[in-house]
Amino acid sequence: MRAASFISSIALLTAAVSAATNGVFVPQITAPVAEAIWKIGSTQTVTWDISNAPADVSNPEGEIFLRNLVKGQILFSSPLATGFSILAGNQSVTVPNIVPGSYQIVLVGDSGNFSPIFRISN
Repeated sequence: MRAASFISSIALLTAAVSAATNGVFVPQITAPVAEAIWKIGSTQTVTWDISNAPADVSNPEGEIFLRNLVKGQILFSSPLATGFSILAGNQSVTVPNIVPGSYQIVLVGDSGNFSPIFRISN
């Protein structure tokens, strides 16, 4: 039993070291904030914290999507932005003409991060 626990611990440590050396970046989204309201057709800025970015980010190119909370699905077919540097810390987007409601921003680079819940309205 102790040998199995030891081997499991070594495997976990190896995975953690491997992730750290691969430069996986999981930035916290700082805008939109919880309960923000975005109007359809407006230009908004998505921001995220880059203060803990590793020097060797494994995928520095970002994409931004919306996640519809009612349906629980990410709108992958309609990205809000693509091809920007994840190390920029911000990206302007245009709010699409979609059903008003509760959404989250999904920031994808080499991880997927969700913003606080906000609203899109007419």
